[in-house]
Amino acid sequence: MSPRSALIRLGITAAAGALVLGVTSPALANGPALANGPALADGPDPAPVPDTTAYQGVVTAVGGLLLRNAPTRGSAVVRTAAQGEIVQIYCKQPGETVDGNPLWYLLADGTWAWGAARYINNIGPSPRWC
Repeated sequence: MSPRSALIRLGITAAAGALVLGVTSPALANGPALANGPALADGPDPAPVPDTTAYQGVVTAVGGLLLRNAPTRGSAVVRTAAQGEIVQIYCKQPGETVDGNPLWYLLADGTWAWGAARYINNIGPSPRWC
């Protein structure tokens, strides 16, 4: 047997030993030494819960509000929301200032579009940040 193959076998044996110890170590940690410690969870940590709060607003712009594909007045118009229409708000983000208000709402009611917060009154809590 050559010295090279002996080193390879030694490396494989060491790697296998490390794997065995790595797999059995958590099982040993749950032994009697930690009986009075905190209970360990079964399985991985649960996934974070997304914010599912539904935010709504009512359009106040006389003649309707142009909804755009970016939070700026120069971006393309996606559709128009009529005055008095109730819209579903996903989140808010700063953008181009409209009549002193820098906030824009990302609307999620069929199409993703941005509406100037200046012309949408919140119904209920203020939307979360994007």
